[in-house]
Amino acid sequence: MTGNDKNDRFDRLFKGEEGSVLGAHKETAPAPVEGKLKEKLIRTKQQWAKDGRLLTGEAPSAPQERRLPPGQEITRDWPVLDLGLKPNVPKEQWAFTVAGLVENPVRWDWDAFMAQPQTEITTDIHCVTQWSLYDSRWKGVSAKHVLSLVRPKANARFLVFHSHDAYTTNVPLASFDADDALLAHTWNGAPLAREHGGPVRVVIPKLYFWKSAKWVRHVVFLEKDAPGYWEVRGYHNTGDPWKEERYG
Repeated sequence: MTGNDKNDRFDRLFKGEEGSVLGAHKETAPAPVEGKLKEKLIRTKQQWAKDGRLLTGEAPSAPQERRLPPGQEITRDWPVLDLGLKPNVPKEQWAFTVAGLVENPVRWDWDAFMAQPQTEITTDIHCVTQWSLYDSRWKGVSAKHVLSLVRPKANARFLVFHSHDAYTTNVPLASFDADDALLAHTWNGAPLAREHGGPVRVVIPKLYFWKSAKWVRHVVFLEKDAPGYWEVRGYHNTGDPWKEERYG
């Protein structure tokens, strides 16, 4: 499949003209969405990737060496970023599924999710559009706990997160298997707001925040990488902020 074919496929997904990207896997059905796809914004961000916007060319670093990654600016408020489609997912209808290369596929409704051990962390987050927000307090189910339950098979190397707005993003299994990665339902002491991906979103602080899928409903474990929505539009498959992995 060519890059243009992939883009067309995702466009049809977002317009509700096709099913899931990885339809062979049984997964939670998407919730109804409101809004309209921001096609101009998408074109602009694709052009950013072509132009290499914000790249500084600085030598790669690490979080322990510098708190603020290259090219980033600190914000005091959490900007709302989406593609225009906003799912409405009542907690009584919420569900989360795991499939693919795992020994124990799972399906949680809200009560089952909240019955899992809960973790609280404080982290910084970094958006590829340039902002960084320090000291966000999260509560949710740790990625380590999820992995301990589903038990990825030996050949599992990557994950793809699926969201209720048809968004997908891919990450290496090693990036999700981090002490500060989790499925979050609370931010700064309050339930995660819908505009920020509530009731549950992925949080992987050591990657650019487009990798932390909002409105998450399903994750599939794979042997080979499967680029997601922004990755097929010029963005990096891994997305390490300290290496300036903004674009692929």
